[in-house]
Amino acid sequence: MLDNLLDPLILGVVEGVTEFIPVSSTGHLILAGHLLGYQDARAELLEIVIQLAAILAVCVLYAGRLLHVVAGLPTRVEARRFVLAVTVAFVPSVVLGLVLHDFIKNVLFSPWVVVAALIVGGIAILLIERAAKWARYHDTDQVPLGVALAIGFCQTVSMIPGVSRAGATIMGGLLLGLDRRAAAEFSFFLAIPTMLGASVLDLWKNRDLLDASLGLEIAVASVAAFVTAMIVVRAFVTFLGRHTFAPFGWYRIAAGLVMTAVLLGGL
Repeated sequence: MLDNLLDPLILGVVEGVTEFIPVSSTGHLILAGHLLGYQDARAELLEIVIQLAAILAVCVLYAGRLLHVVAGLPTRVEARRFVLAVTVAFVPSVVLGLVLHDFIKNVLFSPWVVVAALIVGGIAILLIERAAKWARYHDTDQVPLGVALAIGFCQTVSMIPGVSRAGATIMGGLLLGLDRRAAAEFSFFLAIPTMLGASVLDLWKNRDLLDASLGLEIAVASVAAFVTAMIVVRAFVTFLGRHTFAPFGWYRIAAGLVMTAVLLGGL
C-alpha cells in the first residue's frame, strides 16, 4: 500500500513546488510521470485534480485579502474593479479551453512538447526581463480591464504543456506594466477560477475512473501539494522583493536540455 502511494506523494510535491512559479507545473508533472512510469488515465486525472489543493493554499495565504475584497464589493470601487479584472482575464481561457480541451489532451501532452516549451519559455523569460524596464501598476487593484484582458490572452498560451500558466501571466503582466510582485499576485488570483474550472471539467469528464484507491492517492498527493505550495508561494513573493525572474529562465533551459538527454537516452 505504501509503495503505491509514493508516486502520488512525489507528484503532489512537484505540483506544489511548480504551480505558482514560472517553470510549468503541467510540464514537470508530465516529465515526472514519464520517469516514474505513472502515466495511465488515472494518473492524468490525479495530476489535474491535485491542482485544487494548490488553489486552496493560495486561498489560505491570501484569505484576508480575498475576504476584504468580498466585504468591499457593495461599497468599494477598487474591490469591484479587481473582481471584474480577474473575471475578464479568465474569459479567454474559458472559451479556448472548451474548444481545444480534447486536442490539447490527446495531441500536446507529450514529453517532447514539454522540453521544447521549457527551453523556448526560458529564453522568453530572459528576453522579457531585459525588455520590461518600467512599471505603471504596483497593486492588483490598479490593473485596468484592457490590461487584464491582455493578460488573459497571455494565459491561453499556457495550454501548451511546458509553457507555464504562471510564466505566461507573470511575463505578460511585466510587459504590460505591472511590477514583479503585482504581476505574480495577479497570476495567483487568476489561477483560482482558471485551475478550479479546469480541474472540475476534467474530474467530471473522468468521473468513471474514481474509486477508493484513486481517492486515497489523490488525498495523499493533495496534502503534499497544499503544504509545499504554501511554503513555495511565501518564499516566491519574498524572493521577488530582491531578485528578477532570470534564474527561472536559466532553470527552464537547463531542465529542458537535461530532459532532452534523458528522453534521447530512453529511445
